[in-house]
Order: sequence, then C-alpha cells, then structure tokens
Amino acid sequence: MDGIMVSASTGVMNSLLGKLATLMGDELAKLKNLRKEVKYISDELSSMKDALESLAYVDELDKQTAGWRDAVREMSYDIEDIIDDFMCKIGDKIGEKNNRSGFVQDTIRRLKTSRARHQIAGQIEEIKKLVRETTKLVGIEGPTNELVSWLNDEDKQLKVVSIVGFGGLGKTTLANQVYHKLEGEFQCGAFVPVSQKPNMLKLLHSLLTQLGCGQSFHDCELNVLLDQVRENLKNKRYLVIIDDLWDVSAWNIIKCAFPENSLGSRLIVTTRIKTLAEACCFGHREHILEMKPLSEEDSRKLFFGRIFGCEEACSGQLRDVSVEILKKCGGLPLAIISISSLLASESSNQKERWKHAQNSLVSVSGTNLTLEAMIQILNLSYKNLPHHLKTCFLYLGMFPEDSEIYRHELVSLWVAEGFVSKASGQNPKQTAISYFNELVNMSLIQPVQIDMHGSVITCKVHDMLLDLILYKSAEENFITVLDKPEAIIGQLQKPRRMLFNLDGATLPRDVSMSQVRSFANWRGSTNIPSLAEFKYLRVFIADFSSSSLDDKWKIDLSGLCKLYQLRYIQIEGCDNCQLPTQIRGLQKLETFDIDGSYIPMDIFHLPCLLSLHIFQLPCLLPEGIGKMTSLQRLRWFDTLHTSIDSIKGLGELTNLRILYLRTGFSEDVDMDVLNSSLGELCNLYSLNVFSPDSWIPEALTLSPPPPNLMSLSMMRISRVPNWIGGTP
Repeated sequence: MDGIMVSASTGVMNSLLGKLATLMGDELAKLKNLRKEVKYISDELSSMKDALESLAYVDELDKQTAGWRDAVREMSYDIEDIIDDFMCKIGDKIGEKNNRSGFVQDTIRRLKTSRARHQIAGQIEEIKKLVRETTKLVGIEGPTNELVSWLNDEDKQLKVVSIVGFGGLGKTTLANQVYHKLEGEFQCGAFVPVSQKPNMLKLLHSLLTQLGCGQSFHDCELNVLLDQVRENLKNKRYLVIIDDLWDVSAWNIIKCAFPENSLGSRLIVTTRIKTLAEACCFGHREHILEMKPLSEEDSRKLFFGRIFGCEEACSGQLRDVSVEILKKCGGLPLAIISISSLLASESSNQKERWKHAQNSLVSVSGTNLTLEAMIQILNLSYKNLPHHLKTCFLYLGMFPEDSEIYRHELVSLWVAEGFVSKASGQNPKQTAISYFNELVNMSLIQPVQIDMHGSVITCKVHDMLLDLILYKSAEENFITVLDKPEAIIGQLQKPRRMLFNLDGATLPRDVSMSQVRSFANWRGSTNIPSLAEFKYLRVFIADFSSSSLDDKWKIDLSGLCKLYQLRYIQIEGCDNCQLPTQIRGLQKLETFDIDGSYIPMDIFHLPCLLSLHIFQLPCLLPEGIGKMTSLQRLRWFDTLHTSIDSIKGLGELTNLRILYLRTGFSEDVDMDVLNSSLGELCNLYSLNVFSPDSWIPEALTLSPPPPNLMSLSMMRISRVPNWIGGTP
C-alpha cells in the first residue's frame, strides 16, 4: 500500500526511500556528485523493495534466498539509522560536507555487498468500512444449559466448575456466555485471564478493580492483595471466571482469594489440561465439562453463516469444496471462523480462492487435529493478508498474553511505528482504525468491549493466534521476546522491537540496545537497560505499577528526553519513576500517556503531539495549552487547577477530537469563558465531563455546543443542556 513507511516483509524500505528523496531535494541540491550517488542508492533500494514484496507471497524460500531477504530487510533498518543521525546533525547545523559524503559512501558499500549476495529477480486492498457483525454462537446451547444447571442449584457452598478442551474449541466463549446469563443473580463478578506466565500482582489488581474496589493497592505485596479480595468478597455472592489456567501452582495462589462464605458463590475455570481441571474441582469430576468439536451440522452452520448468511445461499460449485475444507477444520470453531473469514471477502475468482484454501490444507488431518495442524490453518489466513495488515497483525505480539488492548492505544502505536499509509492526505488515525476493523472482520482480533455506537473499545487476541504471531515475528526479526534469562545468549543479533518480560534478571553487558526501535516492559521489571543505549527508540512502554520499590529509590527515566526519535511514551507506575523535567527535544513525539500528575513544563513545544493522557487527578497543566494546536486527544483538562488564560487557550485546540474535562463549583472557574472555548472546538466529537462535587454546575451550559459533537457524557447533572433535543 502506498505511503506505508514500515512493514514486516520489507522493513523500513518505504521510509528510507522517502528520506532519500528529501535529501536529494533539499540537503544535497548543491552537491551534484553526492546527489548522483544518492540517486543510485535510491534506485538500488527501490528494486530491492520490489523483490522483497514479491518474495513475501512465496510459500517456501530456499535457504540462500531467505538469507538474502533477511539481510536486505535488516540493512534497510541500519541505513535508516545512519540517515536519521545525519539529518539530526543537519538540524543541529553540524552537517559538514565530509559528514554527508561519509554516510553516502557507507550506504553504497552496504548496497553493493547485498547485491553480490543475491541476484535480484525482477497491491493494494481497498479499506473496508466498519463491519459490526458478531459471529453467531453455534453448537453452544447444550453446554451452556448444562453449565447453568450445575451453577444454579441450591448448594450454598462455594462450587468450582471446570471447562476443559483443546485450544480453539471455544472454552472462553462458553464461559462468557454462561457468565452473562447468570450475572444478574450474583452480587458481583469478574473475568480473570491467567495465561501461561501470570503476573499475580497485576492479576489481583485487575480483580479488585472489577469488584469495584476504588482504593489503590499498587504498592501492596501478594498476601495483602489476597486479603483485600477476601475482605471484599466475604459477605457477597460472587461469580468469577478464571480463564486460561495452565498450572496448579497458579491455581494454588488464585484459589486463596475466594472465601467460602456459604452464600452460593461460583467459580468457572477454563483450561486445556484435564488433570488441572480435576484439581480445581477438588476431585468432583461431575463438575468438569469437556468441550467437544462441533458436529458436521453445526460446523456447516458456522461456516456458511459467516460467508453467506445461511447454507442455502452457497452455490453448488462451492459446496463440494466446502465439504473438504470443513473436514480439515475438525469441528474446531476457531479453525472454521479463520477459514470462513478468509473466504468471505468478495472476489471475482471465488472458486479459485476456495480451491487454493483446500489445496493449502492438503497435509492437515481433520480427524486428529494437532497443534501444528491448527497453526497451519491459522497461517493460511495470515499468508493471505496484504502487507500492511500483516505488519499490524504481527504488532499484537508486543502485548502480553490474554491482555485486553484498547483500540485507541493500538492504532496510535501503528501510526507511531510507521505502519499506516499517509498517502492522499488521509488522516492516519482514521486509516489505522480501518485497518483495525478489517482485522476484526477477518476474526483475527476479538472484540471485547463495544460502545453504544457499535465501535470496538477493547480487543483481545486468541492465544493460538498469538503463538502464530510470535513464531512469525521471530522468523522475520520483527519482535524479540525476552522472558528467560538463559535464552538471551545467541538470540539478540539486532533486535528491532523488544518485549521485555524478564523478572529480576539483567541483560549481559555485551547485548546492544542501539538498534531497538520499540521497547515494552509490561511485567514491571526494574532491571531495564539504560536509556542511553536506546539510540533510535521510537516507542517506550513501561508498567511499573506492580513493582515493589523502596521509597528512597526511583527508576531513572530522565534519559527519555534525549531519545530524539521517540514517537510514543506510555508509563504506568509513575510514582516509582524519575521522569524528565524537560522534553522539548522530542520533536517527533505523538503520544504522551502517563498515570502521574507531573507534566514537563515545556510540553507545549512539541509540534507533533496528538495525544496527551494524564490519568492522575488533580491534573496541573502548565501555561500555554493554546500552543498545542496539533492535539487531537486530551485527558484531563482540569479547570479546577487551571488559569483563566489556559481555559481561553483551550478554544485554540481546533484539531481536538476527544476531551476529558474536570470541572466543579469554584469562583476561579469562569463558566462563560469555558462555554465559549468549548464551542470553538470545531472538530470535537466526544466530550466527557466529570465533577468531584455532587453536581456539575448548571452554568456549564455548553452553549453554543461544539458543532460536530457526537458523544456527550456528563456525570451528575441536574438538567440536560437546553440545546439537546429542544429541551426547554
């Protein structure tokens, strides 16, 4: 797709070509010899990019070709790093002629080496509109009724029921269906994903949040958190799902959170391991539901329903092919949904596509579907994705297993990474949302929370799809996962994106971070590499909220201000960190998302900042908000701790689309000025207003209203604004 800067298959070739074009037009106009050499570089890279795109569609490459592909892709990153350094020096007025010549000659040397290693042989998919369809639940009514009857009996003792079965059979879907059917009969409930390597502190934090416990427990130890959960539940009838349990040691901790209070409370556990299911049920095998594959009839219903709406709408010429495809799926809902989503896209050569899918699965035995065969079925969907969607799909590997991912965070990361087309003057964020909707429509992303307009708020990735993502990411050096200290040696050649899951371990000194472009530390490890090593970092994500630190010791993140390529900063647990006091050097920063209340005083000097999230209240914005004209999303704007000049400046943010506003009764808040400023926000479509007082002041009339406002949320109001529905 035109305009995409970065992809898994071609590396940063497009970004590189764009920067070379800029150099030829601006920086090297007066240096004719160098300009000629840069054009040679550009031509060479263009032909290499075309070759890489062609190779992406080849099922299996010989060892030599695969080696050349990998070398060229990695070379593109290295050359871009060289050019970024050069352009930074130009910006600092240090770019002398010998510097210019040096980077050009180094680049030509790299190109000639790559060409010698291999003789280079010599599409775009339209963006779909939002499809808000949810796969119909097929073959689930019987198991649902059986589970409901087990859970809804007269037994007042705490009861645990287990759902066990192969990955992709629909265990989580069934548990959710039962939960939503019964939740009204319980006082409280929660959904707790566990995963293979659970972070127990974060798991218990999530459980407390879902149970409505507003107090912060971020600095508490495990036993304290367990006590808090028990205290919260001791006098309540509760229903909790423990999803995707993998070992008995995790269960031995989790079960301690749930008191036996003789109120008829219930736990639902899902797992792939039968012995673990038995352990959870305390030996009561009659409380174990073993998931079975779908029947032939239900398989057809799910398959044809996803493609045509009903089986009768399928043409005769496709019927025979569908029989063979369904045999390969072995009755697994995930496999059926994956294949049917692939075949559902409109195409003039429909029969050929179906035959290709059938032939691609020729080695799969549906009668005894193994994990490897299941991955092969899922891989077929991946291989048929266009380049831009493959890259966005693989990036989901930067998130922890079973995590609930906010759409706005994911699409902002895609934009920051350069995965999104900026051609034809389109809004990159809206284009990224269309990519997201395509992946949802293809059942590669599972919607979790959906708003009143039918748009997805949060999503998840099935763990079997995540296995595929991590396998492909390792194969293409797209994401490097560090979760075992013993696996570090030999793994880190030139990591480009790093998922840092090391607890307590440190990296060897000889491991270089200089090529890392994205770094995510979700598990709260405090032994992260020094920021000084991350020379070309674009994305920094860290969650220290569950880290147990001495009050006198802070994690030093002050070096973030020197990483001039940063586009995205997201930090949780800011109370445990030392943040930079100035960040005006981050001229490419697009997202600044922290859970603290401290904001660098010079933040208004960032010309590319699109999203500012400050989650801790009160929120003290420095003076000068009116200068942030590129801002599209702001959380929070706190009128109770903001000057009248800043309230006036709010009206200057005409690109603002989403605003979270905190206000209340105060002599220092001029409601006329606030109403006027809000009315100036011509692109605002979502406004959320919160007050710490009993009511939002009636003087906040929102008159005149923002002209394009589509969503308004006001907590505790005594009357609806007059302009809504003609209310008098």
